[in-house]
Amino acid sequence: MRKVDLKVKDVAFGGKGVGRDNGKAVFIPFTIDGERISAKIVREKKRFAEAELVDLVEVSPHRIQPPCPYFGRCGGCSYQHIDYEHQLALKFRQVRDVLRHLGKLADVPMRPIIPSPSSYRYRNRITVHAQDGVVGFFRRESHRLIDIEACPIARPEVNDALVDLRSRRVEDGHYTLRAGPGPRVFSQANDAVADALRDLIARLIPSGQELLVDAYCGAGFFSKTLLEKFERVIGIDWDTFAIEAARENATTKETYIAGDIEEELRHALAGAVHRTDLGQIGVSGQLGSTSPTSPNKKTTLLVDPPASGLSAGTRRVILDLAPATLIYVSCNPATLARDLKELGDKFKIESVTPLDMFPQTAEIEVVASASCR
Repeated sequence: MRKVDLKVKDVAFGGKGVGRDNGKAVFIPFTIDGERISAKIVREKKRFAEAELVDLVEVSPHRIQPPCPYFGRCGGCSYQHIDYEHQLALKFRQVRDVLRHLGKLADVPMRPIIPSPSSYRYRNRITVHAQDGVVGFFRRESHRLIDIEACPIARPEVNDALVDLRSRRVEDGHYTLRAGPGPRVFSQANDAVADALRDLIARLIPSGQELLVDAYCGAGFFSKTLLEKFERVIGIDWDTFAIEAARENATTKETYIAGDIEEELRHALAGAVHRTDLGQIGVSGQLGSTSPTSPNKKTTLLVDPPASGLSAGTRRVILDLAPATLIYVSCNPATLARDLKELGDKFKIESVTPLDMFPQTAEIEVVASASCR
């Protein structure tokens, strides 16, 4: 393994510092832009290389001592060595640059990043793994476990549950530990930032909208808090357990449908044009499929897809049956950039807002709002 001396020019999405060796990009974890380092190349490809930090020659003023004894070995956190203000600056820049380079968006209408009120002790759940008496997380870039007594980014109640789990003889497997009771469906892991996310979306919805179509709605976190802004709400998700949870306390304004996102979204947006179709939406979740003859001028579409983003078919549905307003919640700036690029023919991006849902990690939440051209 050869050694190289590098100047770290930037920190890429994913958390690794970026330097250059004879013009080739070199990615080095646990480094900060502006630092000069010595590193050893561990993997070399045709267009880039990966390296491990050997020595810090010039140290960034943003470098701090990580409080977690497992940092650097555990695969969860990437940024505990960076002060929180600089973490926010890096994530803002990463979102902007990904949208510029992958999304080909020349002028990204960025809004300031929304920080987490707590940069530690914020996670309301964690998933740990047990194998051969070891209870903890996977090591960095490995399927081997590291024994974890407590996780500093988890809430105290979660760590109490971890202590209880470790005190028992448990079978090999995966265990999700939560701060409190609730339906076992997807929910945001940082309650305070989830509330900020919900409030942001409420502000982004223009006045005069009649229908909200909430795709990937889960148990209705957004739908139920936005009811007063719409005459009607349709939530769609493939997860039948989440839809059952959403239906438990649904009002007459709400319809929740379990099924294929692409198919049900097409039905919902097509039916939105005709009030007769809206009248046919029943508790069973069956929708009409009449083709529209005019744009969906009073419809807002909210999408919160998994990290893989929108499928090609779902993007085609959105282009074919364009709603007046599109709000896209993303946990992956790269797939967000891809999707916005394709939707750009029909939609003008009004704002892009990063939120730091997961401090100390490389993860970024982003909300993009767009209007139909």
